[in-house]
Amino acid sequence: MTDETGAQRTKVQQIADDLKAAIERGEYGPGDRLPGENALATQYGVATLTARRALKILRTEGLVESKRGAGARVLSFRPIRRRGIPRLARGQWGSGKAIWSADDDRAPDVDQITVTEEAPAPQHVRDVLELEVGESVCLRSRRYVMQGRPVMVADSYLPQTLVAGSPITQADTGPGGIYARLADLGHAPARFREEIRVRLPSGEEAARLAIPADRAVIKLARTAFDAEGRAVEINEMTMDSAAYVLDYEFDA
Repeated sequence: MTDETGAQRTKVQQIADDLKAAIERGEYGPGDRLPGENALATQYGVATLTARRALKILRTEGLVESKRGAGARVLSFRPIRRRGIPRLARGQWGSGKAIWSADDDRAPDVDQITVTEEAPAPQHVRDVLELEVGESVCLRSRRYVMQGRPVMVADSYLPQTLVAGSPITQADTGPGGIYARLADLGHAPARFREEIRVRLPSGEEAARLAIPADRAVIKLARTAFDAEGRAVEINEMTMDSAAYVLDYEFDA
């Protein structure tokens, strides 16, 4: 039984790998329809269920989309190349540019944003921001979409006492965004730290990103420090792993 199950799993992966290779070679372009379950089952001499599982792998990885009665079609979405170092350079936000403009030739739209002042913070955020008992945060929650597709949700936590009364508490923070406004307050970011991990999404995350529950998300937490070493912002981002390429280039 174990060998049979293992052989089936190998066949599923083989079909999925063959289809991915064909997409990479350009045999199937954006919008093209892949062979259906029955055709794949016949081609590989497997059960229809095995072929269905192979196509599901491609859907999970964000390579194809399936609609009832239309089969699986190759997605036309081009992943966002997120250039982690140039986007955070002072010359970027300091000149009033959006950090997104350092990534590629497209900019996402924010279709959901809420700003909550005097919000409670999770304990790990309190620890990093070194908040005193009773201190709260300004919480900025956003959802970003590209070509109508949700690609990321992000929550920024900033000490309430630091940003109260500033444009940071407004939906539109102005040219250069949060970091330019922190500079206006005398707390310009001088150093950043990013932590990255990958896991399956929560139900809420999958719903907000409109992705399958079995597609991994990238969890990126960035902390901004001012010149005195004080943590002035924590930004926790949840990205659709099929929508991003994380690009880091730096000198040796």
